[in-house]
Amino acid sequence: MHKLLFDEFPEVSAKMWKQKIQFDLKGAEYSTLLSKAAEGIDIRPFYHPDDAIPVHAGLKKSGSWKTGQRIYAGNEEMAAKKAIHAIDRGAESLWFTVPSEDTDLSALLGQLPATGVSLHIQPLFLSPDFTRKSQEQLSGFSKVYLHNDTIGNLARSGNWFYTFEKDRDLFLQTIGSGEKLSSVITTDLSLYQNAGANIVQQLAYAMAHINEYLNLPETTTALDGRTVVFKTAIGSDYFFEIAKLRALRILWHTLSRQYGIKTECHILAFPTRRNKTLYDYNVNMLRTTTECMSAILGGADTICNLPYDSIYHKDNEFSERIARNQLLILKNESYFDKVSNPADGAYYIEDITNRISEKALDIFKQIEAGGGFLQQLKDHTIQKKIKESARTEQQLFDEGQHVLIGTNTYRNPDDRMTGALELFPFIKTRPRKTLIEPVTERRLAEKTEQERLAREQKNND
Repeated sequence: MHKLLFDEFPEVSAKMWKQKIQFDLKGAEYSTLLSKAAEGIDIRPFYHPDDAIPVHAGLKKSGSWKTGQRIYAGNEEMAAKKAIHAIDRGAESLWFTVPSEDTDLSALLGQLPATGVSLHIQPLFLSPDFTRKSQEQLSGFSKVYLHNDTIGNLARSGNWFYTFEKDRDLFLQTIGSGEKLSSVITTDLSLYQNAGANIVQQLAYAMAHINEYLNLPETTTALDGRTVVFKTAIGSDYFFEIAKLRALRILWHTLSRQYGIKTECHILAFPTRRNKTLYDYNVNMLRTTTECMSAILGGADTICNLPYDSIYHKDNEFSERIARNQLLILKNESYFDKVSNPADGAYYIEDITNRISEKALDIFKQIEAGGGFLQQLKDHTIQKKIKESARTEQQLFDEGQHVLIGTNTYRNPDDRMTGALELFPFIKTRPRKTLIEPVTERRLAEKTEQERLAREQKNND
């Protein structure tokens, strides 16, 4: 078919295309066709096979991914019922948030099928005893990822679980206690995305973040031949988010080989909260759909969708079913799991993947030269950089250049949300003493929504 269609036509090089474009511009500069992304990357008007980049080592070789369901395990029996219900309706992976070390894992997991379902266990504490207990209770499951990220807790809360020394010791005991688990180390870069960091910053901070763990010899021993988990939020920049996940694998492959360890990464992806809105909330379903598509095409291993009403409603069966079915449609009706590495050969995606990787690596080197990730958190350098990026994005939103339909463009004046809020949808400020300034997640639409709610309440009065 290729010969029949194209052999009669002469090949056209990138240089020839550029000359033709320059001629058609009638004297205008070619640079006027370039646009610049938030990451400082030039986007060209066309991409050509001459720009093709060899496939990088470390990229995922399969198009397979698991449909995930996130469940809060505050009540073991209720969480177990919810888990079974989710599996019966298509979930292939379960992500349990465990709030207490006293959680009864046998009650939580005893009725789950041991085959075909992978588990992500995220404890909101640091405990080697829980890891040992988990390993015994979870021995029948083929894939179990235990999320331990004490640095992530510091960045999010501003405090260690205990102290630096105690957290380090407990962390090392924890990863040493889970030798039979698929993974015992997690790096959460979703925090940086939801706080407003651009894609290059997210990747650089993720590498600097996990490099703090790799600097401990016990960590490299525990990781060799095993898996590390990266939790990442997916934003709305469709192609750049595809490139982000590809770049994440490349960077991890590069970093891990520097330590002489052979280990893969498992990417747990979910839509960002940053662009989700309170008003015209059904549009959130469109946003999460394209974000899940980016995660799939970028090579995520497990994808947990975000219910469209999650910012203002408590967990409910209806919105969770819709969120799960979005993923099932992408898999079973759109066949998004049938093609291996679907982004390979897309010159645009390959180019921005390469550029994102290079820029993230440069920032990573700067962080290491500045004392490392922990030192720059302590100096508030990381927080300052994220705030700068967040302010730029917020300004674009406020000016209407960054569009959220129904919120800053095409608003429905009849929308009313007073009385519909089961959860507080805005940033919560709790004055407390912290070791460092926490990295704070904030949605773009918060100020606009607060103003609309205030007007609603005033009109009701």
